[in-house]
Amino acid sequence: MVDHAGALADRVWRRYDRRQRLIRYAVLLVTLMVVYWAVRDIDIFWPWVWDAPNQISNLGARMWPPDPRGLEAILNAMLETVHIATLATMMTIFIALPVSYIAAQNTTPNRACLWLGRFILVASRSVNTIIWALLFVAIFGPGVLAGILAIMFRSIGFIGKLMGEAIEEIDRRPVEAMQATGASKLKVIAYAVVPQVMPAFFAIVILRWDINIRESTVLGLVGAGGIGVLLQGAIDTFAWPTVATILIAIVLLVLVGEAITSVLRRKVI
Repeated sequence: MVDHAGALADRVWRRYDRRQRLIRYAVLLVTLMVVYWAVRDIDIFWPWVWDAPNQISNLGARMWPPDPRGLEAILNAMLETVHIATLATMMTIFIALPVSYIAAQNTTPNRACLWLGRFILVASRSVNTIIWALLFVAIFGPGVLAGILAIMFRSIGFIGKLMGEAIEEIDRRPVEAMQATGASKLKVIAYAVVPQVMPAFFAIVILRWDINIRESTVLGLVGAGGIGVLLQGAIDTFAWPTVATILIAIVLLVLVGEAITSVLRRKVI
């Protein structure tokens, strides 16, 4: 009994057996090799990396103190940025909702519509907002219109994807009950589908509006309107104190947008 107890005491508990440990080590080794290969392949100029702290310190010294003389223009540009995000979000709703309806498996009319809806959602999400902005600036010229369309086309995939998933998760019993009474498709949607997805709809739209405000701040870097236009102009003219003021304004704008969306989401959810 004593020997048996001593043998048990000498045993060490291990979370993984030998085979599992070897597999984990092999995965870690492969991961490190891939990371090394990627870092070596992108040809980083390491002297610039080591000198980055000095450059950051030097740039920070040139940006301090911020210059408040262009504050009125900055506030107008911030308001324009909010308008771009708001208008784009509102316009997205009218396109994203029908697309989400045909992209949901339980509401799509047929397989062709299902794949068409999913293709639209994937195409929207696959192209970055800046790329959309460059495209619309080339078509419509620099300005707010290009920014609104860029944000809208990017938002279609986000809202449509999440709304399609919300539609697929609805309770089918109200839908089947209305269909059994001979209700039309429009009535089934209005009285059986819409009430179930409304909370998710408001939460998704509010979240996307918050994201759009953040994305709208950089559209001006490619000429698509908003506060990014002032930021790019200040950088091009080496007006670093003005750059600092604009960056502070962008941070405050994002914080205000985050606070507003948090309040709205608590009231909706």
